[in-house]
Amino acid sequence: MITAHGVSLRLAGNLILDRIDVRLSRGDLTALIGPNGAGKSTLFSILAGDIVPDEGRVLLADKPVASFSPKELARIRAVLPQDHTVRFSYSVDEIVRLARLSYPAAPTDDERIISSSIEAVEMETMRNRDVQTLSGGEMGRTAFARVLAQTTPIVLLDEPTAALDLRHQEAVLRRARHLRDEGACVVVVLHDLNLAAAYADRVVLMEHGRIVADGSPRHVLTVANIERVYRQPVIVTRHPTRGCPLIVPTDE
Repeated sequence: MITAHGVSLRLAGNLILDRIDVRLSRGDLTALIGPNGAGKSTLFSILAGDIVPDEGRVLLADKPVASFSPKELARIRAVLPQDHTVRFSYSVDEIVRLARLSYPAAPTDDERIISSSIEAVEMETMRNRDVQTLSGGEMGRTAFARVLAQTTPIVLLDEPTAALDLRHQEAVLRRARHLRDEGACVVVVLHDLNLAAAYADRVVLMEHGRIVADGSPRHVLTVANIERVYRQPVIVTRHPTRGCPLIVPTDE
């Protein structure tokens, strides 16, 4: 669904991304990880078509991302950015309803999709609340509901768990995995390595604008990779119930 060939980008003379090649498929949940400044969110924005690289190209469904109109893009990929602040007095319902604007009006289907999306993030009791009165976590869940209501085959989530409590972090990533199970191509930028280990099919580890490891959580989230890239001593063991890697920082 998404292919990046030789993608490079410079900002203010600094090399932010250096010849990135990556192919992302339907039915996979891919986590982009790496320390601050690794280039994760920049690559994310290029994959979404929001930033044009200096070199290389990005294809969505085998077509150049630049060839899509804004309405066409809105039907093929949904994007949750890091900053989902709304500076107008819209209700939760109105924010989620915006996701259906790129589709022909279908009142019955639209209402069903909007309601189920709001319920999926447990915001139904706040459906008529002004979003400016919401907490950061509640706004994050509202923004995720908008993504769900877009019903696209590509779902791009940039740090979707950042403002959420433990329960809702797990709920959002379970829903992302459900989208994967339904055949979507899901890409998630994460800082929490244990969430990446638990939910991702594939982990792409970045450092200094390059991909330094790409594979299953078990193959990428090793002591050697983590300590080299993050410069933090860790123990990597097995999660007692999930069977995935469990990363524990140490003081050594």
